[in-house]
Amino acid sequence: MSEDFYEVLGVSKDASEDDIKSAYRKKAAQYHPDVSDEPDAEEQFKKIQKAKEVLTDEEKRQAYDRLGHERFEQAEKRGGTNGAGGGFGGAGGFGGASGAGGFEDLFNQFFGGGGGGRSPNRPRQGRDLRTSMSIDLEDAYEGVTKQFSVTRPETCPDCDGKGYPPEATVQTCPECNGQGQVTQVQQTPFGRVQQSTTCRRCGGDGEIVDEQCSTCSGQGQVRSEASLSVEVPAGIRDGQTLRMEREGAPGENGGPNGDLLIDIEIRGHEDFERDGDDLRYDCPISFPQAVFGATIEVPTMDGKVEFDVPEATQSGETFRLRGKGMPRLRGRGHGDLYVTVQVVTPDSLNDDQRDALEAFAEAGGEEVDVSEGFFDKIKKSF
Repeated sequence: MSEDFYEVLGVSKDASEDDIKSAYRKKAAQYHPDVSDEPDAEEQFKKIQKAKEVLTDEEKRQAYDRLGHERFEQAEKRGGTNGAGGGFGGAGGFGGASGAGGFEDLFNQFFGGGGGGRSPNRPRQGRDLRTSMSIDLEDAYEGVTKQFSVTRPETCPDCDGKGYPPEATVQTCPECNGQGQVTQVQQTPFGRVQQSTTCRRCGGDGEIVDEQCSTCSGQGQVRSEASLSVEVPAGIRDGQTLRMEREGAPGENGGPNGDLLIDIEIRGHEDFERDGDDLRYDCPISFPQAVFGATIEVPTMDGKVEFDVPEATQSGETFRLRGKGMPRLRGRGHGDLYVTVQVVTPDSLNDDQRDALEAFAEAGGEEVDVSEGFFDKIKKSF
């Protein structure tokens, strides 16, 4: 076969396993020799079976992506398994033991694999899904229950995830007897080795159907919007992730759902800047307050509190209010609030204020030239 396996199924190289299986079902329904009138139906059916077998096997797909189509087929031929996937057990992906299955199958045979590998019909957990949620700093401080909606895959309600309608004719695959795998026994220099491969007739499903579910196009899943509720704990930080168990994609063959991961984004706050569990606040004060000291009010996440500014406070000084920061996630207590004072120079002065400042400057031995912008000099000094 010279066609790229992704092209055979009509999927992209980053297609998920579910996408590959869905594409396979559509192609199989089109080219199955029992139903297709295409002159090359049998050959096309073999191609799509082979493509599905490789691309739904994690190890084979990695080798295929690494080597490319031609080198992958050459490596399989060197393994002597007639396309059954052997020959990849050795270094560099080109197989160590010639003949059936290579060393990987020998290890499966002697160390619990039983030569059969993992059944394609085994229950498998669904994929984890990821979404994001934006919250306010107040929500992160107090903790909150958030309602949100997410569009996600869910089990098709019309076919219950089977991929075919109730009236479809379902037959047990005669080639694998419903096992989804066929077993080959081959003679090697190490003795008889048993190897199981995905059944070409049913693609590993164990069943053959004559009709696909029109709602999910045979995939067994549909996308729908779900309304959920999540508990956001107090103290959560920007960029942290919440996990909602079993709210992800549905599992296969009776396997459990995956999980839903929620990335938390905390919006900026007009007053506070967060630093871990601490908060920072820039507080404006007047020149007299900085010189003489004062009791002022500063905001916290719990409301305003009084704070004593000591005498001779310099612009840019920082003071700590213990326990006024964010709650510690899964811990005790709170972080601190750091208040940085900024002395604010007024935009304008009345005559009394100007006279007082001139007298203040002269008392300090400064030469005051009002005509050249005394007020501007005062502002620059801060």
